[in-house]
Amino acid sequence: MTTQDDIVSIEPIIGMEIHVQLRTRTKLFTSAPSTASDEFDEADPNTLTDPVVLALPGTLPVMNRAAVELSVLVGLAMGCDIAPRATWDRKSYFYPDLPKAYQISQYDRPLCGPGTIEVPAMDEAGFVDLDAPITRIRITRAHLEEDAGKLVHDAGARASLVDLNRAGTPLLEIVTEPDLRTPEEALALARYLRTLCLSVGATRGVMQRGHMRFEPNINCKLKLKDGREITTPIVEVKNLNSFRSLVGAIRYELKEQPKRWLETGEEFGPGMKSTRGWDDEKEITVLQRSKEDALDYRYFPEPDLPAVVVDDKWMSDLRARMPELPLRRMRRYRDELGRPDRDAQALAFERASADLFDEALNACSSIGIDLRDAAAVAGNLIVQCLARLASERNVEAGALGLLGTTLAKVVAMRQAGEISANGSEKLVELCLDDRSDPRAIAQREGLIQVSDTGQLEAWCDEVIAEHSEIAQQIREGKGAAIGRLIGEVMKKSGGAADAKGVREILLRKIG
Repeated sequence: MTTQDDIVSIEPIIGMEIHVQLRTRTKLFTSAPSTASDEFDEADPNTLTDPVVLALPGTLPVMNRAAVELSVLVGLAMGCDIAPRATWDRKSYFYPDLPKAYQISQYDRPLCGPGTIEVPAMDEAGFVDLDAPITRIRITRAHLEEDAGKLVHDAGARASLVDLNRAGTPLLEIVTEPDLRTPEEALALARYLRTLCLSVGATRGVMQRGHMRFEPNINCKLKLKDGREITTPIVEVKNLNSFRSLVGAIRYELKEQPKRWLETGEEFGPGMKSTRGWDDEKEITVLQRSKEDALDYRYFPEPDLPAVVVDDKWMSDLRARMPELPLRRMRRYRDELGRPDRDAQALAFERASADLFDEALNACSSIGIDLRDAAAVAGNLIVQCLARLASERNVEAGALGLLGTTLAKVVAMRQAGEISANGSEKLVELCLDDRSDPRAIAQREGLIQVSDTGQLEAWCDEVIAEHSEIAQQIREGKGAAIGRLIGEVMKKSGGAADAKGVREILLRKIG
């Protein structure tokens, strides 16, 4: 009898299916509003429907061009081949949230073909290590299809309720080869793929709203003492909408699959694939059903839709819309502009922040400010000040509306010593709600620093006289106490004194 002790090694084999709701205002084959648009976040159940969504007799689908374009942009970001001609197919299956009893999808001619995505090394918190080796994951395909609706299970009513608001939403399904070997690699892929999709504007990426859902396909290769190699059946874990559940499900399956093989003796082969769900509370996977094969879906060409033909002109226009990708931007910010790794990532991995940063640097360069100096000031204002303001206002950073030229003017004033670090943050916040010239706002709000040496010396003399005991502590070597005296001078000046100048004067006068 084979036991756990007979298993010499366990090699994980992990592939991923990632479903991305595309950020279009309308659905894939109809003008009904889409749940992927923030405009319809609070819609009541079953209000985002029309005859096409409800599959009423006589209705016909009409393709959404914007959804095709967003799919191509994601495909280019992943290094995929883009098909010059892609076709639609009917995938037949029945669920209560799929009124047609089939899904319009793509089978043998998807929009995005093979590619390779380069995934940076990350820790579990998502921080990138640029100096560690990257992982290359092969992309099998990325095909466009319509999403199904949603079933809401009400235990109290002993019934399942159907909400068709999500039905018909454009969905890009990305399928990888089984190139992943650890839960950490799968997590890094999921995080970075979300970043790529956000960078090209393809999705809002709000996990709690199902804008991205992960379905890992997991099995193991077991090496036994007697020399045999056993491959366990594939388990597909469905509809994971958090990074935590993705890692938890993979770790659980890698632990349980060898045990299942010891109990059942079942190995990988035709029909030996199952679908399981993830129980967040118990942190276990739960069997749902055996997995269908392609033949079970009875694919056949969709008769009501023409093929998608991406000609050279359309392809050229889409390539022109591609931004600099996040990993390349992060390297540039670190290597050319001297930003620390974490600041470089915070800037590069958020499209609106990266665009604002680059626009501000271009404006600073045009007025003669050294790029590294400008990057230090502008980077800190974006990473610290703007990120905080976006969180407080519960919006994305791009929705704050700050212009790069405005930020460049704040940077120039800070570089010239006209405003303090705190003053520059206050000025940025004021600029969000007031489109006046930043200098005029700073003058009106009393943020311009006093750099008149005579006035600064007078304030410093007063503070040293009023706090002679602190001055004596500094003379005796307690240098940190200088901060208290600087604070007193800042109070006298109403925050307008040049803190750097005050420090130099205080130290000179105290000796």
